[in-house]
Amino acid sequence: MTKRIVITGMGIVSPLGNDVESFWKGLCKGRSGIRPIEHLPENNGTPTKIAGMSADVTPEGMGNKDLRRHSRYTLFAVESAQQAWKQSGLDLSQENPFRCGVVFGSGIGGIECVNEDSVRMAEGGWKRISPLMIPRGLTNMAAGVISIQLGLQGPNKAIVTACATGTQCIGEAADMIRLGKADVMLAGGAEATIIPFGIGGFNVMKALSTRNEEPERASRPFDLERDGFVMGEGAGCLVLESEEHAKARGAAIFGEVLGMGETCDAYHITAPRPDGSGPAAAMRAALTESQLIPADIDYYNAHGTSTKLNDASECLALKNVFGEETPPVSSIKSMIGHLLGAAGAVEAISCVLAIRDKLLPPNINYETPDPECDVNIVANQAWERDISTAMSSSLGFGGHNAAIILRRYV
Repeated sequence: MTKRIVITGMGIVSPLGNDVESFWKGLCKGRSGIRPIEHLPENNGTPTKIAGMSADVTPEGMGNKDLRRHSRYTLFAVESAQQAWKQSGLDLSQENPFRCGVVFGSGIGGIECVNEDSVRMAEGGWKRISPLMIPRGLTNMAAGVISIQLGLQGPNKAIVTACATGTQCIGEAADMIRLGKADVMLAGGAEATIIPFGIGGFNVMKALSTRNEEPERASRPFDLERDGFVMGEGAGCLVLESEEHAKARGAAIFGEVLGMGETCDAYHITAPRPDGSGPAAAMRAALTESQLIPADIDYYNAHGTSTKLNDASECLALKNVFGEETPPVSSIKSMIGHLLGAAGAVEAISCVLAIRDKLLPPNINYETPDPECDVNIVANQAWERDISTAMSSSLGFGGHNAAIILRRYV
């Protein structure tokens, strides 16, 4: 019999708060966490001057020296992991540490560290580079530091698939438990790219919204007037266990991971395949692995970045899978921006909470319907719905597509 994979802990760092309940309360109220970027230099010339920024964190047990040794994305990751571990009630002294592991990724990693040392080298030569530049910049370092802080000596890896990272980390962690490689896995993603270098990089691609005068209204997935995504930062972490392991220790169970589907568009380095066939195939694969049919999905958490091409192709994928009558759809990126490699994990947590509280988070700033995005949008206010099963999709540069299905634990 296939092992059931359950969720026993969750942790969040987000533009709406650095804990799960603050984050969820903000979502349910339709509150935007988008605001002007305070630390941009006055002479910064990038067209975009807004983002979804998270407050600084000081993970438990880390002093000033530790804070200097790690990049911002790694600190976010550790903070979210510590929250999730604490909520799970796990006691490592009662576990085999070699059976407890981590799958935690990032789309870009410690970009601010690489940028800082590039400037130092340009100004004063290679000897000005920090000896910590390489480890601080690595995209696998968050996974490593989580294990160091919590003492987890089991499987440890980082998936890097751009904006599909967080979702694929959860699916991979669940598979490792099913295959008997671990009893407990921490899974998620973290990102911190809100620096002039990061903003500039996405601006030259013409990917970001420039609605600077109305930050709260800038991220508007599926709306006809959308003009690009808004960058966000933060982290999300889930503790996964086999049902047997969780029940044996009397753990509280918050939800179940049923299955994940993964595909690649094999089309373009940044643009989605216009017909949405890649995401549709990932959704179908997730349904097959979960032994469900489309009608079993009560809510769809959209990738919904607020870009013209992405939103339109995702809606085609939805109709391809669900027909003209799609389940309720919303993108929480309308409130927190796009957390890139962290997005999938943060959004998976929002699905678990939606199932728990029977409340669908809204897609705010949905004012002018787009005929190309004619799906069942949870427009502007949360919907009360007694749901049991949710699908969440994440789509990344390079053509990476991932869809995961979460369900109320019974």
